[in-house]
Amino acid sequence: MKINEFIVVEGRDDTERVKRAVECDTIETNGSAINQATLNVIAQAYETRGVIVLTDPDFPGDKIRNTIQKYVPGVKHAYIDKEKAKNKRGKIGVEHAKLEDIKEALMNVSTPFEEGHESISKDVLIDLGLIIGKDARHKRALLGRKLHIGHSNGKQLLNKLNAFGYTEEDVRNALSDNEGSEL
Repeated sequence: MKINEFIVVEGRDDTERVKRAVECDTIETNGSAINQATLNVIAQAYETRGVIVLTDPDFPGDKIRNTIQKYVPGVKHAYIDKEKAKNKRGKIGVEHAKLEDIKEALMNVSTPFEEGHESISKDVLIDLGLIIGKDARHKRALLGRKLHIGHSNGKQLLNKLNAFGYTEEDVRNALSDNEGSEL
């Protein structure tokens, strides 16, 4: 599988793993302290061929993703589930994901809409038990996997759903598909 866009990853090990999964060019952020020069390279890459952000499913990875999104709005996002990016010792990173999981993430990229677009409200997420309730965290994790938007707390989930244009119907359908899953 060949990917035309540049794929932004955190480090050399991520690049090696992603290049084993797909044919692509990568840009490395070299950790969470992403500098202005790297942001400029990402912006230039976005203008020429497009960019897909594929960072680790952890706090530093989310921080990098948010920094890039603010500097280069419109980049695409690919997410690997936290459980699929763990090694035997519990360390999390793209470099630990199976090649098939990397391919799946890259086949399910999302592009955010402009800010200010609200396709779903906080009240709907509360009614669906995604923000408040004993199983809210687990429901958010299931929804994140189903919609390929990664893990989120309640506020982040609302922002992601609106950014990617998911509707109440999309969320209800995804949750009903997961009714057989353990809660």
